[in-house]
Amino acid sequence: MIEALRSLPLLSIVTFLPLVGVIVIAFLPRERLVAIRWAALITALLTWVVSLLLLAGFDIGATGFQFRETADWVPAFGIQYKLGIDGISLVLIVLTTTLSWISILASFGPIRERVKEYMISFLVLEVGMVGVFVALDMFLFYVFWEIVLVPMYLIIGIWGGTNRIYATIKFVLYTLVGSFLMLVAILGIAYTYQSTTGSWQGAFDYEALLHAGFDPTLQFFAFAGFFIAFAIKVPMFPFHTWLPDAHVEAPTAGSVILAGVLLKLGAYGFIRFAVPLFPTAAAQWAPLIIVLSLIAIVYGAIVALVQPDLKKLVAYSSVSHMGFVTLGIFVFTEQGLQGAILQMVAHGIITGALFLLVGVIYERTHDRTIAKMGGLAHLPVYAALFGFFVLASLGLPGLAGFVAEFLVIIGSFDYAPYVAAVAALAMMLGAAYLLYMYQRVVFGDLSDFLKGLGHHLTDMNRVEVITLTPLAVLAIAFGLGPGLVLHLVQAPVTDFLSHVAPALASAGL
Repeated sequence: MIEALRSLPLLSIVTFLPLVGVIVIAFLPRERLVAIRWAALITALLTWVVSLLLLAGFDIGATGFQFRETADWVPAFGIQYKLGIDGISLVLIVLTTTLSWISILASFGPIRERVKEYMISFLVLEVGMVGVFVALDMFLFYVFWEIVLVPMYLIIGIWGGTNRIYATIKFVLYTLVGSFLMLVAILGIAYTYQSTTGSWQGAFDYEALLHAGFDPTLQFFAFAGFFIAFAIKVPMFPFHTWLPDAHVEAPTAGSVILAGVLLKLGAYGFIRFAVPLFPTAAAQWAPLIIVLSLIAIVYGAIVALVQPDLKKLVAYSSVSHMGFVTLGIFVFTEQGLQGAILQMVAHGIITGALFLLVGVIYERTHDRTIAKMGGLAHLPVYAALFGFFVLASLGLPGLAGFVAEFLVIIGSFDYAPYVAAVAALAMMLGAAYLLYMYQRVVFGDLSDFLKGLGHHLTDMNRVEVITLTPLAVLAIAFGLGPGLVLHLVQAPVTDFLSHVAPALASAGL
C-alpha cells in the first residue's frame, strides 16, 4: 500500500487538484450559490485528503526529497518541472490544505456577493501556496511564489473592508519589490552556474545549485535579494507595515490564510533556499537578522498591548510570534530550528483560529473596537473557545505554542543568553496583551453597545464551531505530542545545519 502511494504523482495531484474545482465552478451558473460553495469545499477537502496520503506514504527515516517528479519544461535554459518534499515541506502542505478547507467553510455565511469569483480565487491561491512548498526548480518556485499574489490581491481588494484598496496596493507593492529582487538573485546565480559549468543544464535546479559553492561576494548580494523578499513576506521588522492594514481590511478567511500560510512562505524560503544556497552570507547576515527578530518580538507585543481594534491586535501578535520563527532559524542550533518550524505550525493553527473568532463577533456586531465590547461571557461557547485560543497564543504549557517558543528560547540560549532573555521577556508581554484584551472583551456586564444588538447577539452556530474544533484538537495534539512534527522534520533539520556548519566554523561562530 505504502509503495503504491509512493509511485503515484501525488505532488502534482495535491498541487493542481484545486484547479479541477476552479473548472467545475467556472461552469456553474452564478446564481447557484449553494452548488458553488459546496464544489469549492469538496475540492478543498479532497486536496486535504491527498495531503494526508502524502503523510501516510512518507518515510520519516529517509534523507533527501521524496515523491520526486521531474520533467523538462524549458530545456534550452535547464528549467524543469521538478517537485519533491521533505519533512518540512510536508508539514506545511498539510497545514495549508487544512486551513484552506476550514477557510472556505468559514466563508459560507460572510461571503454573499460574487461568491463564484471568491471561491475560484481561494482555490487558485491554494495552488500557489502548495506549489511553493513542493518546487525544487528555482524558476518554478518563483512562478508559484508570484501566483499567490494575484488571488490574495483579489480577495482583499474585492471582499475587504472600507480601506481595502489602500491595503491591497500596499501589500502588492511591498511584495513585488521583494519578488523582483529575488528574481534578479535567481537569474544571477543561474547565470553564474552556467558560466562555471558551460551549460544551462542544472542552472535552476535547487539540488545542483546547493553544491555549486558560490563566491562569497555573490553569496552576499544574492542572499540580500532573497532576504528582502522573504523578510517582507514573514514579515520582519521593519518590513511589517503592510501586514496590519492587510489583516484589518481582509475578509475573515483571507486573514486566516494570510496569517496561517502566507507568512510561512517567507520563513520556508529562508530554511529551504536562502540559508542552504548561501551559507557564508547567511552567517554574515545572521547577527543583523537576530537583532531584527528580537525587535519584532518585543515591538509587536508592545504595539499589540495598546491596539483598540481586535483584528489589529491579533495582526501585531503575528509580527511578534513570527519573530520567534526567524530567531529560531538564524541562531543555527538544532533546538532553535525545530522550535521555528513548530512555531510556524502552531502560529498557523492558533492565530488562524483567533482570526476566525474575531470574524464571528464581527458578523454579529459589524465592529471590532475593544472598548465597545464587554460581557461576551454571555455567549458561553464563544467565550470558552476564545479563552482557549488566547491561552494557546500566550504559550500555555500543554498547548502547541508553548513547546515551539520554549525550543526557540533554548536554542537562542546556546547562541547567546541575552538573546534568550529578551525573547523570554516578550513571552511575558504576550501574556499581558492577550489576557488584558480577553478581560475587557469577555468579562464584566454586557456593554451598552452589545445590549443594543438585542437578538442579533447570538452564540456560535454549528458551522462556526466545526471550523474551530479541528484547530483546537491540533493545538492540543501538538502541545502534548510535539514529536508528531519534530520527528518529521528531524532529517531536514540535520541537513540544514550540515550546510551552514562549515560557514559558521570559518566565521568563528
